[in-house]
Amino acid sequence: MWRVVREGRSVFDGSRGAGRWNPNHLSVLYGSAEADGVIAEIHFHLSQGQSVFPSRMRHALHELQISTKRTLVLADLGQLTGLGVDEHRYREMLYGRTREIADAAAFLGFDGLIAPSARWSCETIVLFLDTFNLEGIQPLTLSPIDWVEWRARHRR
Repeated sequence: MWRVVREGRSVFDGSRGAGRWNPNHLSVLYGSAEADGVIAEIHFHLSQGQSVFPSRMRHALHELQISTKRTLVLADLGQLTGLGVDEHRYREMLYGRTREIADAAAFLGFDGLIAPSARWSCETIVLFLDTFNLEGIQPLTLSPIDWVEWRARHRR
């Protein structure tokens, strides 16, 4: 799993109530199956409402080995469509239905879920911190993100 963390934060610090897969009461760790997938997600959110990309923020890319016990796999948009997610609007910041799905998965005892990324052609990995054992995470590598270089490589 790949994860981006802002300088000064622990790789184990969760997100609460701000994302596609976490309602307010559910703390999660977001990551991706590919490094560029998680970087693209953070880039998208940093770019929202900004006329100039915030260049002074420092982030690090962490490669993690994770071990889960019971993960809900919703690996394609067809599965999400069957659960009431609008496939044509998945890239938008419409989080109501996906938060309900994550809430139900956590309630049912899953320790995380895997779903399509809205920003990259890969899978998003979400770990539910109320049920996931942090001992199941082994940090492997850490490297700073050069936003100028990454943006130049992936300019669309």
